Amino acid sequence: MAAGPGVDGTRFGSAADDYAVHRADFPSVGIDRMVALGVGTPGQRLLDLGCGTGTMARQFAARGCTVTGIDVDARMLAAGGALAESAGLDVSWRECPAEDTGLESTSFDVVTAAQCWHWFNGDAAAAEVRRLLVPGGRVAVCGFDWLPLPGTVSGVTELLIQAHNPSWNLGGIRDPGPWARRQLGGAGLVELETFTFDVDVPYAVSSWRRRIGASAGILDLSAEAAAAFDVELAEVLADRFPGDDLLAPHRVWASVAVSPV
Repeated sequence: MAAGPGVDGTRFGSAADDYAVHRADFPSVGIDRMVALGVGTPGQRLLDLGCGTGTMARQFAARGCTVTGIDVDARMLAAGGALAESAGLDVSWRECPAEDTGLESTSFDVVTAAQCWHWFNGDAAAAEVRRLLVPGGRVAVCGFDWLPLPGTVSGVTELLIQAHNPSWNLGGIRDPGPWARRQLGGAGLVELETFTFDVDVPYAVSSWRRRIGASAGILDLSAEAAAAFDVELAEVLADRFPGDDLLAPHRVWASVAVSPV
């Protein structure tokens, strides 16, 4: 994920393997909703900002787009490249920030940014998106993350993260959509549509623990503190949600805008 000023966007790379294997991919039903709005149709040239391990980039490549994924962390790009290669997908990968890609102007039909806009300097990223898009091109800023409803796996886990890392400030039921839409509008992009829906995501207990260990709230901790958190998380899950499998509520959202013709 690319980072805004003062944010270390490369810390996710230290957990790139867990991030790639144990974090659920962006739901295909959300991709379908974006495709219906002209984002990611076959043959489009698509740029995925802050691509991480390529959850969006790989899915759009599989749908027939010509995809470039960019990120500031080479380890995330390497993990994404390995996943794409194993799936027989052709994706170009580039190490650069979302705010200053160095790519040619008006060279993309679509730009996407999934679960990463909050790490960017949003105004600069929006201006870069406007520069990169062809007239009439689409941009989709979207997210897919756990929904911390009380008493659920997601909610109980988030409370534990906050107990172990009180400085972590990315919790709660957040809606970054209005913020992103203001920044896109400030760059001259015109809002087309926004959607939001909730899904329950199945996880094995072991995968949920690894997925949480690769999240920002735990990566900010020391190795010893992260290990102590994982021990307590395992105990809480065994007590509150016995068994090997979990259902974690998540929220999917997307804001789609258009570059003026």
